[in-house]
Amino acid sequence: MDFKGVIIEESLDDKSILKNENINIILTKIEKVSEKHKTPWVDLWTLHTVEISEDKASEIAELISKSLDKIHKWYADIKNNKYHYIIFRNKVFKIDIYSKEQYDEAKEYGINLGIPEYQVDFHPEIKKWER
Repeated sequence: MDFKGVIIEESLDDKSILKNENINIILTKIEKVSEKHKTPWVDLWTLHTVEISEDKASEIAELISKSLDKIHKWYADIKNNKYHYIIFRNKVFKIDIYSKEQYDEAKEYGINLGIPEYQVDFHPEIKKWER
């Protein structure tokens, strides 16, 4: 099953990643950034909803990781019905969507980078862990 997610164009040092033949941009929206986003260096951001084939997801996640802003702390993520890639600069987590522990590790990593806690709330509904 293909992976879907959102890449914020302004989070990228190397925007050429968006032209990669293995990234299918299915929707682009431009939104005004508010104070709550804690990104005062941008007024607007461009959100690209993307699809990536399952067989290319790992490779593309690594490329996105290397393309993220070196100065500001950002992340991107893509997921399907089994796995969730949470992508930081030079660090990629491939998470089993039913593993609370793996999500907790990625969340802690993001918080330690200085990303606000509300922005790294990756956990799907807790009911999935109660199976």
